[in-house]
Amino acid sequence: MAGHSKWHNIKHKKERMDKIRGKLFGKLSREIMVAAKEGGPDPEKNAKLRLAIKKAKNAGFPSENIERLLLKAQGKLEGEELHELLYEGYAPYGVAVLLEIITDNKNRTASEIRKLFQKFNGNLAESGSVSWLFKRRGIFTFTTDNPQELENKLMEILLDYIEDIKYNQESEGNKYELELITSIDNFEDTKDILDKNGIAYNSADITYIPENTVYIDDVEKATTLLKLAEALEEHDDVQKAHFNFDIPNDVLQKSLEIINK
Repeated sequence: MAGHSKWHNIKHKKERMDKIRGKLFGKLSREIMVAAKEGGPDPEKNAKLRLAIKKAKNAGFPSENIERLLLKAQGKLEGEELHELLYEGYAPYGVAVLLEIITDNKNRTASEIRKLFQKFNGNLAESGSVSWLFKRRGIFTFTTDNPQELENKLMEILLDYIEDIKYNQESEGNKYELELITSIDNFEDTKDILDKNGIAYNSADITYIPENTVYIDDVEKATTLLKLAEALEEHDDVQKAHFNFDIPNDVLQKSLEIINK
């Protein structure tokens, strides 16, 4: 299972991840603000903003709050100055980490993230040392009980847009999670084709996917990595955290049991 897939599934299965509504809304607010400032406040002309607003609405973010954020982005309401950054680092055991950051205080965030890495015997790295291990791609996720049938359908309607398709059986029942990966340039077209064909997806996002993975089959090591991943994800300024570890399901289950005790 690819590193992105593994961490994506872990995040959705761990009860303690992003359960605090205010924390999630804070991250969504910053994502909307940055997107609006970069590409303008009109979602029809700004794909990044359109995606951020879609994610916010799916999370139950109030529409009036979105409007207020767009006004702030235009300077019509007072708001904080936000910076969008990429932090690169190494977790223990040679695992690469890429963090998407939005912060109003670069020095504070760098200090706090550095301490989190050090707590778990990792370290922040210099710009360019890790990012080359990841590719920025569009990703759509689906849940199905017949992955082959869904894959055939996707191949039929999206043959020129698909870079990769992979699926993994979930632990509950006979459901599979299927991932469709496409280029950033083809992301919007892929989304439009799926919508027009009435094919429902769980999520649509632009993210970083590891080019290769580090296999971790030791429970103690896996537990340390998952604790670091959770600590980074829960930091207010971390929008997304990406890792290139690959943990087999039996080791993953044992590690989660230890963490959740």
